[in-house]
Amino acid sequence: METKALKSIILAAGKGTRMKSSLPKVLHEIFSKPLVGWVIDSVSKLPDVEENIIVIGHGAGLVEEYIAKNYANSSCVLQKEQLGTGHAASMAMDKLKDFKGLVLITCGDTPLIEADTLKSFVEFHNSNNSSLTVMTAEFDNPFGYGRILRDEKDNVAGIVEQKDATEAQKAIKEINTGIYLLDWVKIKDAFAELKNNNVQGEYYLTDIVKWSVSKGFKTLGFKIDDNREIFGINSRTNLQEASFMMKDKYLDKLMEEGVTIVDKNTTFISPETIIEADTTIYPNTYINGKNKIASCCKIGPMTHIRGNCDIEEGCKIGNFVELKNAKIAKKTNVCHLTYMGDAIVGSHVNIGAGTIFANYNSITKEKKVSKLEDNVSIGSNSVIVAPVHIGHDAFVAASSCITKDIEENSLALTRSPQKEFKDWVKTKKGENK
Repeated sequence: METKALKSIILAAGKGTRMKSSLPKVLHEIFSKPLVGWVIDSVSKLPDVEENIIVIGHGAGLVEEYIAKNYANSSCVLQKEQLGTGHAASMAMDKLKDFKGLVLITCGDTPLIEADTLKSFVEFHNSNNSSLTVMTAEFDNPFGYGRILRDEKDNVAGIVEQKDATEAQKAIKEINTGIYLLDWVKIKDAFAELKNNNVQGEYYLTDIVKWSVSKGFKTLGFKIDDNREIFGINSRTNLQEASFMMKDKYLDKLMEEGVTIVDKNTTFISPETIIEADTTIYPNTYINGKNKIASCCKIGPMTHIRGNCDIEEGCKIGNFVELKNAKIAKKTNVCHLTYMGDAIVGSHVNIGAGTIFANYNSITKEKKVSKLEDNVSIGSNSVIVAPVHIGHDAFVAASSCITKDIEENSLALTRSPQKEFKDWVKTKKGENK
């Protein structure tokens, strides 16, 4: 099967009026990543993708800043006036002027679309020598969606919107997802012939399907297995629903792979986190961003892992622990009431309750790293003020504030001497009388 170069157009110009927000819709987040980021990540995993062209509009400056900072393979084009999806896609025409490969068109507010689904979509298009392929899905209740019309050869014959459909057409359960794959050389002329003779006065992207059929080009439909993947975000309610869909789907995958999730309802784990078999995740645990958790660990309950953490096998991260940017070697215990940020921790280390890794200077805005070697023991209610290095088998006494390096096998303490004032309470009670 011949592979072709591929570029994508991601439609991200909408305001998202129902979000009731000053933030552009596509910058609202699931697991601290903007919606458009999830889409770009999935598209970028396609093997032959050369560039993602993001069509921006409302809040263009904010969206462009996010794209420029995070995605070197992506660029933005501005849709000054919102004149419909067809008009939005046509904003990429100049960037595609001499392009001869495939163009994938998708939406920036569908964060659940999977890279594997997109790969299958492209493979289907190529193996069937299609000119235009529409991604479709099936719903038991397809109300509001455009219905897919097929001919006697099962090719796509057209798309009819809900308001224009006959009763027979409304009974069709296969719908248009708004995701298209085009042989650009064949289909690009369709954008110059789009018309806006409709009530809204807009140029509809769905009309490229009608155009392709009218020209006799092979026009196919690729039906996805899981219709949750094309769930679009138009409101805060949709955002919450998509968050739960994403986390539930990933938790199911983890359990299938041998991870124990004690309470699925109260556990949130980003799909960017890798967890190995025989690890147990206890209730009320929130794991965000990219992390790696090895086998035979115990995480939670009530643990917050904020990202960029690497936890080796056999570790215990307990209740009310917060981790960020931490590398923790095997069989280390961080059991309760601890904040550990920007730390490199060896194996068989024990972190006592209430320990704080003070990693941030609020004046200079700098973050420093602390390093603990193997077999270190940190007593309860201690503060580790970065940057410090604590050597092998060192022991930090409870309630110490550590600001200097500690040599191996040493005891470090900064505790003030205990004083006792006899009969102080008795005296005070007498004075009160």
